[in-house]
Amino acid sequence: MPLPQPDDLTSLVLRTDFGDDGAWEAVRAALDAAGEYPHATYVSELRFAGVGVQALMDEEAAADEDAQIIHIFLADAATMKDPGHPLLAVDLSDEPGRTFRLPAQWFPNVSANLSIANMDFAEFADAADGSGAFRGFDEG
Repeated sequence: MPLPQPDDLTSLVLRTDFGDDGAWEAVRAALDAAGEYPHATYVSELRFAGVGVQALMDEEAAADEDAQIIHIFLADAATMKDPGHPLLAVDLSDEPGRTFRLPAQWFPNVSANLSIANMDFAEFADAADGSGAFRGFDEG
């Protein structure tokens, strides 16, 4: 079964941790508050509970080319527990399986640039800090 398609000019945020509905609502609120325009298509379906990066890559590789998505953001257990709600960004196209963490405050910028193909996934992943999180570009 292919992954859901995001709305135009938004990125797919897929819930994979179902242990705390309040945490999921907090993640959504943080992402929505981070930007003034809609930038996320939220998917909360139990069939994705605990799904890993490899399973998502396999599913996308098996999908028709027109139904494939290029990147996805996972709201996993780490996202739900951390107060900064860092999503797990996953490349499903250029370097399938490459990941970085993305705190909610940076999500609108990254989502917008990826959605319009202004920047590539690798540009953000390459700018991740030592913890593996993207926290903006170092202007210095």
